[in-house]
Amino acid sequence: MANLYERLTAFNAGLLPDRLPLKYEAMAENAFRFFRGTCHLFYEDLAAAEPLPLSPLAWVCGDLHIENFGSYKGDNKLVYFDLNDFDEGLLAPASYETVRMVTSIFIAFDNLGFEPAKALKMARLFLKTYSATLAKGKAISIEPRTAKGIVCDFLTSATKSTSKDLLKKRTVSKKKTIMLSLSDERHFKLDGKLRSELKAHVNEWIKTSSDGPYNYKVLNAIFRLAGTGSIGVKRYLFLLKSTNTKNKYLLLDMKQARPSSVAPYVPVQQLHWPNEASRVIGVQQRMQNVSAALLSTTVFRDESYIIQELQPVKDTIKFKLLKDYRDMYQVIDDMAALTASAQLRSGGMQGSGIIDDLMAFGLDQNWQEAVVTYAQKYAATTKKYYKQYLKDYEAGKYAVTE
Repeated sequence: MANLYERLTAFNAGLLPDRLPLKYEAMAENAFRFFRGTCHLFYEDLAAAEPLPLSPLAWVCGDLHIENFGSYKGDNKLVYFDLNDFDEGLLAPASYETVRMVTSIFIAFDNLGFEPAKALKMARLFLKTYSATLAKGKAISIEPRTAKGIVCDFLTSATKSTSKDLLKKRTVSKKKTIMLSLSDERHFKLDGKLRSELKAHVNEWIKTSSDGPYNYKVLNAIFRLAGTGSIGVKRYLFLLKSTNTKNKYLLLDMKQARPSSVAPYVPVQQLHWPNEASRVIGVQQRMQNVSAALLSTTVFRDESYIIQELQPVKDTIKFKLLKDYRDMYQVIDDMAALTASAQLRSGGMQGSGIIDDLMAFGLDQNWQEAVVTYAQKYAATTKKYYKQYLKDYEAGKYAVTE
């Protein structure tokens, strides 16, 4: 197998060279951030390891970790807490989802300074609640009226965020009009020709797509940076203005869809999707209780993109800000129930295991310890990878030349 430097640079070779240094910088922050940015390493290593116990096939988001859950506004205008990143989504053994999530618990809790015994307790809690939810065979959803503990506080706070708050954060006023702010460190100016093409493309999408917002036009467009693993992909933010309602604006996110980094390591025949963006939102629509607002796809310059509304309520729970261990316990419990619910909700769809198979898997306790054991070992492997990566990064080995 190639060394770490070769594996990382080969995978990231297709990203924008002027943005790639920002990804490498983010990955150097800590071992958990490195784990988030190296999903491909995880599955490459998993495929080469001793196989996990058999599990039913399921629709999975592929890159499940503790910060890929969050709040969002559904297309029914209500706010939910759920899985919220499906870039790597595909059909895979159900255990693939759990083993990456449990590994993230060990890495994140170590990064936060918790003793191994507490991380192990959280890992076992996740698997216990996940299995119990599967065994019941009924999916749940979490919104402000049904949320408990810190998730309830989180969603209650999220519902108070307004579009005006978001606009104030992302825009500046110029000559009696508003424009997207370039003072935000995640915002970058676009080349004039590209900006004009993008504006024309999105205006056409608004006119012709059944998923688009009615009576809006594009005022401004910039390059947007977000996430960790997706730093370096083409991603744009648009400011839209209503053509029939005064002072009504909308922010639209358009993100390039790349092939799932999980796919090469999953020996399962996949659906033939029209393009990668269709795969992403297809999995998302199967797994989420309610789809996100304005979720759609488009093809620009022969590349597929995911389009969705940039929302004031969309956010993830920051574990480093949680001071109470009991709060973490409640959050992990909710995440486990939501993971199982997403698989139940999409059970029996185009190759995934039927509900009876998922229920039987939940009732079977024999596979859980194998997942915990592998996750513990891989958390230690990730720490070793990160130590080597940081050494090479600080030595300038990952410097990008265009």
